[in-house]
Amino acid sequence: MATIRLGDIAPDFTADSSAGMINLYDYIGDGWGILFSHPADFTPVCTTELGTAAKFKDDFEKRNVKMLALSVDGAASHAEWIKDINETQNTTVNFPIIADEDKKVSDLYDMIHPNANSTLTVRSVYIIGPDKTVKLIITYPASTGRNFHELLRVIDSLQLTANHKVATPANWKPGDDVVISPAITTEDAKGIFTKGVEEVKPYLRMTPQPNI
Repeated sequence: MATIRLGDIAPDFTADSSAGMINLYDYIGDGWGILFSHPADFTPVCTTELGTAAKFKDDFEKRNVKMLALSVDGAASHAEWIKDINETQNTTVNFPIIADEDKKVSDLYDMIHPNANSTLTVRSVYIIGPDKTVKLIITYPASTGRNFHELLRVIDSLQLTANHKVATPANWKPGDDVVISPAITTEDAKGIFTKGVEEVKPYLRMTPQPNI
């Protein structure tokens, strides 16, 4: 079983899904991807998550992020589960759910944690960048539903910091000030960040978000 770490190349795969056969790299294309796993079909927390994810699809698309879920049950089971999700969550599931009955993808992405459960996938999130590297991994316990507002916030931070020499501070949200990279001198920073540089400490310099 592989161990996936930040910065690793996301393993490519081709698998059946609720929308037919899907190749990960082809599906993501030159954009971003989010892959989130579920222990099994017809599980209560995951039913609410997939319904919520469907409602957030437009928000992910605005950020050029393709959504992809995974469960260890088959495509026929997924089709029945999707009916329940649509009914109970008042939505329409509008992204593929990978059918991983042989646990091939689960093993590729280290989604099975024996101390939690020897056969079911944990509820993990992987955000994959255009360069096909893993930018973020979050693993939730079965009892805690994912926060999709937080996942959008993280993607906003990842996309901002990929293009500008900044980092985002604690509790940052789009529009807030950001941290200037320590690799840049304050003198250089004043030339780069024309909206202003606040030197709180020599190692802690703030500037307005540069891309708005």
